Amino acid sequence: MHVDIVPVGEVSAQVKREASDGLRSVYDCEVSMHEPQSIPAGAYDGDRDQYRAEEFIDLARRVGSGGKNIAITPKDLFYRRRNYVFGLAYLGGSGSVISTYRLQTSSDGGFSNRSAGEIFSQRVRKEVVHEVGHTLGLEHCDNKRCVMNFSPTVRQVDVKEVSLCGSCQRNVL
Repeated sequence: MHVDIVPVGEVSAQVKREASDGLRSVYDCEVSMHEPQSIPAGAYDGDRDQYRAEEFIDLARRVGSGGKNIAITPKDLFYRRRNYVFGLAYLGGSGSVISTYRLQTSSDGGFSNRSAGEIFSQRVRKEVVHEVGHTLGLEHCDNKRCVMNFSPTVRQVDVKEVSLCGSCQRNVL
């Protein structure tokens, strides 16, 4: 499998590296880094002061060169009536997106003794692996430690591992 990471907007080298490393470690896949892209026209919703996640997925699908393509952006994303999303993917699709905007809180609420930088890096890895998992056909998992567990808060993201549980591994690999 080949995953193309599509940076959209100003994405740091650290975020690109963490995303790439996370995908390689969990899916043992080839990862490429696409040229940075501009924010998609029409993605911004002025009433919400947020960006439509599906526009970033469409961009990743259009310009990405992988069988799976994931956009990464620092912009605050939403989807339909949800207040925000960390990421979005269509089940079995070729495109997905994550936003680092809400992953950058300074602490994990005392869950660990890791630095803010380490916590952020782990969140990026988890969200990238999670969204690409959806493109591989994985749905949300009930196992709170599985990376495919639905996590609407950063606290719940922090509880997850950067790996698939046995059941999800059997369904994808």
